[in-house]
Amino acid sequence: MGHLLSKEAASLSRERGRRCRGRKVPPRSRSCFLRGPCMLCFIVHSASPPGPEQPLPGRDSLLLPPPYAALGAAEQRAARRLLRLPPAAWEPRGRCQRLLLSGLLPSPVRSLLGPARPPGEVASEMVCKRKGAGLPACPPCKQPRCGSAAAEPEAAACQCPGDPQLCALPSTADCAAGGGGAPPRGPAGESGGGGQPASPPLEEGEKERNSEAGCEEPLEHPGDCCREPLPPPAPDINQLPPSILLKIFSNLSLNERCLSASLVCKYWRDLCLDFQFWKQLDLSSRQQVTDELLEKIASRSQNITEINISDCRNVSDTGVCVLAFKCPGLLRYTAYRCKQLSDTSIIAVASQCPLLQKVHVGNQDRLTDEGLKQLGSKCRELKDIHFGQCYKISDEGMIIIAKGCLKLQRIYMQENKLVTDQSVKAFAEHCPELQYVGFMGCSVTSKGVIHLTNLRNLSSLDLRHITELDNETVMEIVKRCKNLNSLNLCLNWIINDRCVEVIAKEGRNLKELYLVSCKITDYALIAIGRYSMTIETVDVGWCKEITDHGATQIAQSSKSLRYLGLMRCDQVNEATVEQLVQQYPHITFSTVLQDCKRTLERAYQMGWTPNMSTAS
Repeated sequence: MGHLLSKEAASLSRERGRRCRGRKVPPRSRSCFLRGPCMLCFIVHSASPPGPEQPLPGRDSLLLPPPYAALGAAEQRAARRLLRLPPAAWEPRGRCQRLLLSGLLPSPVRSLLGPARPPGEVASEMVCKRKGAGLPACPPCKQPRCGSAAAEPEAAACQCPGDPQLCALPSTADCAAGGGGAPPRGPAGESGGGGQPASPPLEEGEKERNSEAGCEEPLEHPGDCCREPLPPPAPDINQLPPSILLKIFSNLSLNERCLSASLVCKYWRDLCLDFQFWKQLDLSSRQQVTDELLEKIASRSQNITEINISDCRNVSDTGVCVLAFKCPGLLRYTAYRCKQLSDTSIIAVASQCPLLQKVHVGNQDRLTDEGLKQLGSKCRELKDIHFGQCYKISDEGMIIIAKGCLKLQRIYMQENKLVTDQSVKAFAEHCPELQYVGFMGCSVTSKGVIHLTNLRNLSSLDLRHITELDNETVMEIVKRCKNLNSLNLCLNWIINDRCVEVIAKEGRNLKELYLVSCKITDYALIAIGRYSMTIETVDVGWCKEITDHGATQIAQSSKSLRYLGLMRCDQVNEATVEQLVQQYPHITFSTVLQDCKRTLERAYQMGWTPNMSTAS
């Protein structure tokens, strides 16, 4: 645009054509200098009025025609970039016309814009076609203009309420490095300032400071600092570190990870397949688990440390053997009620997994002493065993385990009729670290149970349904096992009030006492409330001689009681229990009616209603 309006436009065009003939001219950039409101708006929003016309330095005077060489440093660069636009890129609009009338534009730029419109005529807005098309229209301002730009620098700017505030460009007085120094201000009449006073010349020290500080170039996007801040992006869970997501997924069950979370996206699928989730597998009660699936799981994740295949009826000895062969680091193996498994599976696990610590294989009819012999000889780290309702196990296999697994801490036997006092004695002699011992329904008598007094670390003892258990043996165990905190004597008809009184007096750390179907009366409950300061749980269900008096006395006298089981105590009235519930809310009373009420309350809390139950 500058060469078209210059006096020497034709000669410049012919000379440029001769120079460019024979070589390829790079395409000229047609992008706007500023990607926002037009450049003229930024010129007039400067902090100080423009300076008078002055000749440019010799080097820069060759770049522009003589009429435009009189601009200062800041105006010089702004005018150069402005005049490079083609004429078709501008339309005469009201904004630039008002700027022209305000008298703040330099005279060379005002001469390019043409004669000003009369003040009474409504002018249209002047915007850049390429970059300013989206700017809102600005109607003419009706506010009075301030005559002095020094008093109010922003008085000449458009004061429309809908216009965004524009950032001011650096003035000529603040910019010395771009043009080699700030020219002195002339009178306002010379620069066409419309009556604005001239600013005094700069001192020598101030010129040096300005030249050292330099002048920053205008921002490429000057409207960005005036725009409203964008709303923050919505939080995304995938922005969390993988370690945090793995911690979150660890709280999900296997079904939730495999059937829900892994189907969200590929990233979540990869996280759900992380090896740490396949260390502990709970495949219990899943009939779709077969030998082939177990082999695939073992092949994919050979670092499995715990697996539970309880109630998996389609898993055979072959699948367990493959699992044991591919996962030698297995530590915990659980297979309740897998009646199809035999000694082959337990022998494979014992042979291939020498670090095994836990074996729970209850209710396996085909398991014999052969499998137990392999466990006792190969698995020296074994700490927890459960062989309940394995009816073919006898003292032979149990003694080998007791002698080979010296680190045993938990042992539980149930209804093993071939296990006698010899097994109890072997465990008491060879496994001093035993903490939990259970021989429910086994062929054990007081002669074998008395050996358990050698276990100083014994904390839980289950002696349910041992027909030949006497009171003296129980009292001796309570006296000598100081760390005992749970004692289960249910279904032993020989236990009487005197034994319970000794237990309450001697059991200094005892917290749980189960006396279901024992031959006790109210005196036993009164003794517990009077002598024990630690017992929190007492269950005397099915004790026919317990009455309201015993229940009331233990509730009143015991300071530590939190649970009292009175299930099927026929001489205890529900009205009395209801009064005790109101008087002692910190104690849970267990009867048929009270248990039903608590069950309904939990159901209502979970959103259950009778109508929903009927509809379902």
